[in-house]
Amino acid sequence: MIEKVIQAIAEPRRREILYLVRGGELTSSAIASHFDISAPAISQHLKVLEESGLVVVRRSGTKRYYSIRREGFAEIKQYIDRF
Repeated sequence: MIEKVIQAIAEPRRREILYLVRGGELTSSAIASHFDISAPAISQHLKVLEESGLVVVRRSGTKRYYSIRREGFAEIKQYIDRF
């Protein structure tokens, strides 16, 4: 799982998304409004972050709300703390 986390955070836009949702949940459209790439491209980044366990998604009707999943950082934090 640590490999998925490392690959997910290696991409600068994904790190920006993590910074955006660290304070609370945001819709995918609110996240996309911060970038100059297409909404489908942002959706792909969100999918990678969700699959790596770094964000969680809550569905409400047709909207998806993304928020940070702090537990997702535990394994990589433990790895780094060894140094």
